[in-house]
Amino acid sequence: MKFVHAADLHIDSPLRGLERYEGAPVELIRGATRRALAHLVDLCLEEGAKLLVLCGDLYDGDWKDYSTGLFFCRQMARLREADVTVVWIRGNHDAASRLTQHLRPPDNVHELSHARPVTLERELDGVAVAIHGQGFSKAKVTEDLSERYPAPVSGAFNLGLLHTALDGREGHDAYAPCRVEWLVNRGYDYWALGHVHQREEVCKDPWIVFPGNLQGRHARETGKKGATLVNVLEGRVAEVEARALDEVRWAHLVFDASRAASADDVVDGVREQVASAVADADGRLTAARVSIVGASRAHAALSLSTERFQHEIRVQALDVGRDAAWIEKVVLNTRPEGDPLLLRARNDPLGALLRALDGLRSDEAKLGNLAEELAELKRKLPRELLDGPDAARLSDGADVKALLDDIEGLLMPLLSEEASES
Repeated sequence: MKFVHAADLHIDSPLRGLERYEGAPVELIRGATRRALAHLVDLCLEEGAKLLVLCGDLYDGDWKDYSTGLFFCRQMARLREADVTVVWIRGNHDAASRLTQHLRPPDNVHELSHARPVTLERELDGVAVAIHGQGFSKAKVTEDLSERYPAPVSGAFNLGLLHTALDGREGHDAYAPCRVEWLVNRGYDYWALGHVHQREEVCKDPWIVFPGNLQGRHARETGKKGATLVNVLEGRVAEVEARALDEVRWAHLVFDASRAASADDVVDGVREQVASAVADADGRLTAARVSIVGASRAHAALSLSTERFQHEIRVQALDVGRDAAWIEKVVLNTRPEGDPLLLRARNDPLGALLRALDGLRSDEAKLGNLAEELAELKRKLPRELLDGPDAARLSDGADVKALLDDIEGLLMPLLSEEASES
């Protein structure tokens, strides 16, 4: 007998604010939770599962309109035609006190009580199954619901459904807290948990599993998302398998710019990371947040033309594949290469220049003019003079382009200091 364990579907989660991002695939991302549910139903049908358990936060909150409930019922009707039983409990987002609208689902769908723990017994594929659980009556449940769960049914495969933070999980409210040791000692064969959006196999004897949420909803919910497929043989768990069912794959790409000689190198490096993320997404849209960090010679150029390079990165993502990647945000968090105090003490043109600049610290206009003239100089110099094997060098062998970049890196903090003091 096979069953599928899913949680935290958050159907029609609003994903507010997407319109602020130019070029955002708004409809694709907003519809991702529905398509992930359709993928979940497909998995049940393709694997011949006889049971689907949904462990809380089926909905994100009260429905905007009845189309949310109608879509769920339509998908459950597909499972009814294949004689698949569906059992669900409420979580903090769809607690009984929060949902005011309701549609009666097909008769293969069973909600366990939110007033007290109950047991639903079924024979599925020749296996006696006892499903125990209790949903949330209110959004903030602070008591341990599992304490009152009934004893296991003798001769049956005992399955516990619980929406909980266990003994606490980072980033999640401590709802329905309980101890893992108590769940282990309860005598059930499998604990199907919900609430935590990161997949976790808490224990394997017995199995205690958070499947994670079905679809990542923002840049903090990265990586594969989906459900857990469980194979039961002779009344025991024989195999537990994570299955990715998300429609949009979120990623947080962190690029270390410390080895980048120029801003263009940063853009090229980020493009490679985006391409790698797209390859790992198995045909899904990759929605990525990009953070550029580290002490870098490219800091000055990136700081002087932040908006331009943010859009350059988005263009490169389009080049990877127009419908393959979308850059949600580009965060520039670089800093100048080298310690300014040590640079001031250097006996070279760079050190001398920095000491000279100290005399201009009180004149923001002159510093700004110098920065503009330097940027104009870099634009006018022939590219072959700055890059390649014939690039110009100073008498001590220093790279001219590197020197210009370093000077920009020194000017930017000075300008920032003046701006913050004014």
